[in-house]
Amino acid sequence: MKISTKGRYGLTIMIELAKKYGEGPVSLKSIAQANDLSEHYLEQLIAPLRNAGLVKSVRGAYGGYILADDPSKITSGDIIRVLEGPITPVEGIEDEEPVKRALWIRIRDAVKDVLDNTTIQDLANHKDEGEIDSYMFYI
Repeated sequence: MKISTKGRYGLTIMIELAKKYGEGPVSLKSIAQANDLSEHYLEQLIAPLRNAGLVKSVRGAYGGYILADDPSKITSGDIIRVLEGPITPVEGIEDEEPVKRALWIRIRDAVKDVLDNTTIQDLANHKDEGEIDSYMFYI
């Protein structure tokens, strides 16, 4: 299964919103600038996320987008399904011979398991291996 830029950038939007959850609306412009992405392309991706009930838009001078639910309740699978469609490694699994069909189903189920058990809260809180927490010293 190959995730396109739609899925990848959609995850980026949702991770950025998760990092700012509870702080108010976030503009697509700020997300685009922070991640060096096209704001126009992000505008195309936010509509299906809004229609699926994953984000809410806030109008006004300080408007933008907020998550529709707690980041711990939104999975990466929710986002990928909205932007990429059903999770399947090959088309026409039913037409395959039984041994290959069983393999494709195992692969599909493994991918679904990872996506459905990884929340955007998990992704927003992720630290790179070897990343050192910085300390603030007060004098």
